[in-house]
Amino acid sequence: MLKITFKKYLFRLLVFSICLTGITFAMQLYCPAYTSSSLPYIILFFFFVMLFTHYIILRGIHKENKKFVSNYLLATIIKFVSYLIFITVHLLVFKENRILFAISFLVIYLLYSIFEIFTVKRDQKES
Repeated sequence: MLKITFKKYLFRLLVFSICLTGITFAMQLYCPAYTSSSLPYIILFFFFVMLFTHYIILRGIHKENKKFVSNYLLATIIKFVSYLIFITVHLLVFKENRILFAISFLVIYLLYSIFEIFTVKRDQKES
């Protein structure tokens, strides 16, 4: 059951990320002054972080409710720390367009958070 749920999530996340990448490329073509050049890397980063942390959450859903809470907290901590490391490294390495990067990161974070909430609730109802 875990593998089937994870494959469904992988497919949904892949479709969501591809659509988001298409939108960001269109934005970079038509209004490059308002977009960060790091958008594809931000999306790729979120794709892998979300995939890893969702696997941890799914393991908690399929075991028992006590495990779900601890796995959800573990996934949240992993995401938070990885976000901080990613932002810090990017801001230290790339000195230009810091404000555009921060705004882009926050928007992508918001979109992926909404996506995660809907998928976790759906998976929790199914199991």
